[in-house]
Formats: sequence, C-alpha cells, structure tokens
Amino acid sequence: MVEGSMTQGAGQGPEVERTATLRDFRVPAYVHETGPYARSPHPGDVVPPDEVHPEGYTPTQRDLPVINRGDTVQVTVDPAPAPQSATGPGPLYVVGDVHGYLDELLAALREQGLVDSAGQWCAGTARLWFLGDFTDRGPDGIGVIDLVMRLSAEAAAAGGYCKALMGNHELLLLGAKRFGDTPVNSGAGTATFQAAWLLNGGQKTDMDRLQDHHLQWMARLDAVEEVDGHLLLHSDTTAYLDYGRSIEEVNDTVRETLTRNDADEVWDLFRKLTKRFSFRDEGGADAVRSLLDTYGGTRVVHGHSPIPYLLGEVGSEDGEDDSGPVIAAPHVYADGLAIAMDGGVTMAGKLLVQQLPLGV
Repeated sequence: MVEGSMTQGAGQGPEVERTATLRDFRVPAYVHETGPYARSPHPGDVVPPDEVHPEGYTPTQRDLPVINRGDTVQVTVDPAPAPQSATGPGPLYVVGDVHGYLDELLAALREQGLVDSAGQWCAGTARLWFLGDFTDRGPDGIGVIDLVMRLSAEAAAAGGYCKALMGNHELLLLGAKRFGDTPVNSGAGTATFQAAWLLNGGQKTDMDRLQDHHLQWMARLDAVEEVDGHLLLHSDTTAYLDYGRSIEEVNDTVRETLTRNDADEVWDLFRKLTKRFSFRDEGGADAVRSLLDTYGGTRVVHGHSPIPYLLGEVGSEDGEDDSGPVIAAPHVYADGLAIAMDGGVTMAGKLLVQQLPLGV
C-alpha cells in the first residue's frame, strides 16, 4: 500500500526490541523467498490499529478475495478516438485503482479511445487523470507506472495531458523501499513498512524492478487536484484537511513530508490516507461538503474503497461466491456529491475509466 519515494532513503536503524502488539508486524519468513509473493487476500488496506475503532479506519470487517485474472480477453481492435473539443481543453477522463492489472488497464483505455491497439496515446487533447494505487496485489505494478509515465509524455506532445495522484499504495511502496524493516511508531507497538507492504499484496517482482526514476516520479505526485469542478483525490477520507487549507498547501505538505524522509512521519501520512468510508454513512454528505468548501469543486471523485464495499455487497471470503454485484460504472452517492471510481479489479470487478462529467 505504499507509494514510491524520491530516493531510496534511510538505511536500517539499530536493532530494536519489538513490543507486543495485537498483530505481529515482523517481516514473515517468505520475504527472502524467490518469485512473486502471494497476493494479499485483503482488498481493504491493512494497517496496525493505533486508535480504538476510529471513524472510517481500515481494515474493513470483511475481506474480499483476490481473483486470478488470467482469463482476461484482450481488445485488439482500435475504437474511435476520444472525442475532441473544437475549442478549449479536451475531454476529461479519470481512472480508478489499477493495482498492477496492466492488461485490464490497456483494455479499458482502448475502449474509451484513449490509446490505440499498440497502447500509444491516440486521444489528442484529451485530459486523463489517474486517482492512484498503481501497484500491489496485481501482477505488473511497475509496468503500470511505466505506461502512465510514457502516456504522460505522449499526451503532452499531442496537446493533451495524462497526470496522476498519489494513492496510499504509492506511499506504502515508497516506505517499504526507503525504510524496509525499520520499526516505526504506530501508536500500538512495533510496525514496519516492509511488513505492511507484504500484508497488502506487495509483489517481489515490483520491488525487484523498482528504479530511482520510479521512486522520484511517485514522490512528486500531487495528493489533491480540482479540475472542471471535480475535486480529485485518492481516498474517501477527510484526512486531507490535516495537511492544509488549500490544494497547493496539501500537495506541498505531502511532498515536504516525503522529502524529510522521517519514517514515523511518512507512516503517519500513510496511515491517514488509508482511512476510508468518510462519505458513505450518515453524515457522509457533510464530510464531502467540508472538503468542497475548503478546496473547491462541486463533486468529489475518489478511488481507494471498492464500490462493492460502498454498496455493502461483498463476495465470499473463499472466492467461490459469484453472486456479488457486477460493477459496470462509477458509484454516485453522498447526496450526489461523491463519485467512487474503484470498480474492484482485484476482486474480479471492473477497472473503471470514465469521462467526466457523468452523462457526457
């Protein structure tokens, strides 16, 4: 669940005696095994509890299975390119959580006419925003990051753009790379980024391929943006308010936190941006309004929480129940003020790419 860092960062600290916790966050023995790690069975993000059931905190009460996506049918026919505006900026698109599912991402982008059959940008002046969480759980997180970086250059050359926000998994990957098994102050005993990364679907193949330019790219990502009245962020939480009263202040604070390279400080940032469900239940619309009133916009668009969770309809833990909801589109809720974009690709759902505003 962590994102990349600007540098590889701090080394390991002195040997520290671990304190007892509700969950053992020591790195499991298989950390040194070869080959990819097993995918996490937890679609919700797992972090050590440092508060007593804080509002909107993960993990959720039920975990959804991660399904093998080997049967995905690839799209090979180029659809019509994304529509172009005669004047002004091009059409706006957003992408939900990807989590390493590169093939599914390419298929979804082709379906919207944003890339061609070769995966090259073909959308001209269109504007594309990724809402974060590029790695972990799926098979090719680094391939996803490489694609987004390449599309950014190709879109800019065509007069459009492809940009990305920081998700909690970018923070997690950055922390695992920088701090490894160095203990951090979780508020409930000993925790480490390495253990949290493994618990949340960290893939050895991603870590092995992670390079400095990936780390630098992730560490420079913005956390919040407002585009055409849409307030874009990764997590469905009001924790962003802890980092500033303007979009610029939030983004500067997050980057400065990563630049200081303090393990405890980065852990606290990761923990806060792992919270979820602030907009779902009673008072959810008011929570959304608190963000809109502070940062601007008329609707929040977020990823992070899979739509099946938000609907209260989840699959079985053994992965044998196919009766769960079929996610075909974003979920609008909180009195119409919030749009959820995580279609649950890690649980055999849909990787969502959506043009905004809805209904275009």
